[in-house]
Amino acid sequence: MTETLPIRALEDFLADPVEPADFPQLILRHWNARWAEETGLGGFSPEAQAEHFGHFVPLEGNLPQPLALRYHGHQFGVYNPDLGDGRGFLFAQVRDRAGRLLDLGTKGSGQTPWSRQGDGRLTLKGGVREVLAANYLEALGVNTSKPFCLIETGEQLWRNDEPSPTRSAVLTRLSHSHIRFGSFQRLAYFEDKAAMARLVDYCVAQFYPEADDPEIGRKACNLLEAATRNTGRMLGQWMAAGFVHGVMNTDNFNITGETFDFGPWRFLPVSDPNFTAAYFDQNGLYRFGRQPVQGAWSLQQLASALLLLADADDLAGALAPYQEAYRASFVDHTHALLGISPTGEAEADTAFLQSFYAWMTESEARWPQVFHDWFGGAASEARALAGPLADLYAADAFAPVKADILARDPVRPERANAGIFQRPDAPSLLIDEVESLWAPIAEADDWSAYEAKLADIDALRLARWG
Repeated sequence: MTETLPIRALEDFLADPVEPADFPQLILRHWNARWAEETGLGGFSPEAQAEHFGHFVPLEGNLPQPLALRYHGHQFGVYNPDLGDGRGFLFAQVRDRAGRLLDLGTKGSGQTPWSRQGDGRLTLKGGVREVLAANYLEALGVNTSKPFCLIETGEQLWRNDEPSPTRSAVLTRLSHSHIRFGSFQRLAYFEDKAAMARLVDYCVAQFYPEADDPEIGRKACNLLEAATRNTGRMLGQWMAAGFVHGVMNTDNFNITGETFDFGPWRFLPVSDPNFTAAYFDQNGLYRFGRQPVQGAWSLQQLASALLLLADADDLAGALAPYQEAYRASFVDHTHALLGISPTGEAEADTAFLQSFYAWMTESEARWPQVFHDWFGGAASEARALAGPLADLYAADAFAPVKADILARDPVRPERANAGIFQRPDAPSLLIDEVESLWAPIAEADDWSAYEAKLADIDALRLARWG
C-alpha cells in the first residue's frame, strides 16, 4: 500500500529516509481531536498516540520510514544551498473527508542529514507557542497548517535565546503540502529539468488539478499562477488579522499558500507598519507593513526557478494576479473579521479600508479589541460604545469609520450574540499573554491557563465561522 502514496513518486530526488530520535519520555500535551477525526485518525488510544507521534511507528499502509525533505532558499535575501529538514520530517500522508491530500510533518523529531550541527530538537515552549498561534490563526479564518499533536519528550535542551536548560517536545503538524518554494529552487540550482517537471506534475495533480496542461511549460505557468493567487490570499489574511510571521524566507513558503514554519511570530498589539517580530531582523526586512511586498518577492524567486521549464514572459504573466488576489483578500477578510458584508464596489470598499486602518494607526487602538467590539457591525454598536475603547469610539476621528461600519450589512448578526463576544475584553494572543501562559507551565507544570486559552480560541472559531 505504501507505493500508492503520492510523495513516494518523488522520494528519489526530494527526500532522504531518516530515523526518528529515541526520546526518554512521552507525555501527550496536545491532541487535535477535530482534525484527527477529519483525517480518519481519531480512534487511537493514548498508547497508540504516543507510539505513532512520539516513537513514530509508521501508520498502517503509510510511509515505512520518515522522509527529511531537501530544499534551498533565500534567508533574509541571501541564497542558502545548505538547507533541508534539519529537525523534522514527513511522517505520513493522509486524506481528509473531502479526499484532499494532507501531510503529517514534524518539528523536533531528531537529527537528519540537514541538521548542520543542530540537535534536531524542539523546546516545549516552542511547541506550545506554535499550537497557540496556529489555532488562533485558524480561529481568525487564516489559511494555516494545523497543530496535530504535541508530546513532551523528557530531555533538557540548551538554547541561547531562552532560559536554559529547558524542556523538550516533538510537534506533528498537518498541512496540505510541505513542498516549499525552496524545493523548486533546489532543482533549479542543480539544473535538474526532469525532476522539476516531476515536481510540477505532482503539485498540479495533488493540489491544483485545474492547472493541468499537456505541455509542461504551460503547466508550470499554471501552477505558478495558482500558487500566486493562494499566496496573495494568505498575505491578505495575515494583514487583516494583524499577524507578523517574522521569517519570510523562501523555504518558509509552501506551494499551497498555508502559514507554516512558525518561529518568532507576533500578533500586533496596535497598528504599526514598522512592527518587527524577530529580534534578529535588525533591518526590518520582514516587518508587518512589508509582508505583502515580501510575498511578491518570494513568488518571483519561485518563478525564477521555473525558468527551467517555461518562458520568462509567460511566467511573468502568471505572477500578475498577485496584487489583485492580495487586495481582494485584504478587503474580504477585513470585512469578515468585522462580521460585515463588503459593498462589492471595489473603490468604496478600498476607501473604507484606507480610512479604517489609518484610524487604527493614528489612534493606537488595540487591534484585537476593535475587531472584537465591532463584530457584526450595527448588531454590536451598543456593546462597542460601552466597552473598554468607548472614549476612542466617541471621538470625532472615529465618526466616519463608524458610519462606514454601520452602513454595511452584518453577516449573520446573531453570531454577535455569542458568549465570547459578550465579554468586554477581546480574546487575543499578544506576546505578554503567551509569556504569562508559559510561566505556570515552566514553574509548576500548571497547564490550566494554557488550556483555558485554547478553549477561548476554539469558542472564537465557532462564534466567527460556525
